[in-house]
Amino acid sequence: MNPNDFRLFLEVAELGSFTKAAALRQTVQSHISRQIGDLEKQCGGALFRRTGRGVTLTDLGQHVQARVRSWVRETDQLLADIRVDAGEPMGEVRLGILPSAAHPLITHVFLRLKAEFPKIKLNVREGQGGELDTLLDMGSVDMAILFRYQKPTGADEQLLAVAGTYLVSRPGDPLTQHDSFEFARLAGLRLVLPRRPAHWRAVLDETARSKGFVLQAEVEADSLRVQKELVAHTPGLYSLLGPFSIDAELRAGHLQAARVVNPDLRRHVTLALPRQGQLTPASKIVARLLRETVEAWGHRLSLKTVVTPSPATR
Repeated sequence: MNPNDFRLFLEVAELGSFTKAAALRQTVQSHISRQIGDLEKQCGGALFRRTGRGVTLTDLGQHVQARVRSWVRETDQLLADIRVDAGEPMGEVRLGILPSAAHPLITHVFLRLKAEFPKIKLNVREGQGGELDTLLDMGSVDMAILFRYQKPTGADEQLLAVAGTYLVSRPGDPLTQHDSFEFARLAGLRLVLPRRPAHWRAVLDETARSKGFVLQAEVEADSLRVQKELVAHTPGLYSLLGPFSIDAELRAGHLQAARVVNPDLRRHVTLALPRQGQLTPASKIVARLLRETVEAWGHRLSLKTVVTPSPATR
């Protein structure tokens, strides 16, 4: 059987129409019908049920679709591997990333790919830490950039950078005018915190309990943008964020920040790789470019930062 026939079968199944498939391939409908008819003969039964609005899959067609998708994906990957051996890396790389780490890192890596490896395509998905861990375990992403609260030790995670935590406020606030701020002084402050059961929220709550107080969450919000906008426009409201997520606002003078100390709540930025299975050649290239970029930026997620992350100790 010709693999192209199965690709056509998948196109018709997705579009639900011979006419739309013909238009997509810039050919006539009769040609599409003839190819599908030949494929149905080879499969030993009808794959599509003709309706007044197009076509739908028969039970056999649904069975074939499930098998064919996996086969076509493996065939495409085999072709990509062969082309890598021939010096032409290609394929899609699915990257999970935290919103605060996305820009400018992904923009820079994308531009390098476009210049050096134009046939590698990025598929970027933003999410929170726990969500990205799940996606990685399920194989829904090929790699992920995460924040950890301990230095990674396994071979499946590589340390990229280490960042401190900052008390963030609107400009002119007296509590954030100095370089540092004692964690114990958070007692009684009005805070914008991530919603439970976020791992970062759990770390903050546990640290406060160890100091003998409870953090006062006036607002709970997962969105970094919401947290920053609320703090920027509300006197006496604060948030606890990393340096990479507030760098642009600090440069523009929209926010003010002081580093939290005792403890400093370091966050380790890691590149998490699949715990099972091998990286594709294209994924290896993307992982290398991510590591090279962060290293060239002094183990930061941007070339310059207003606040200084902790030195990355490997």
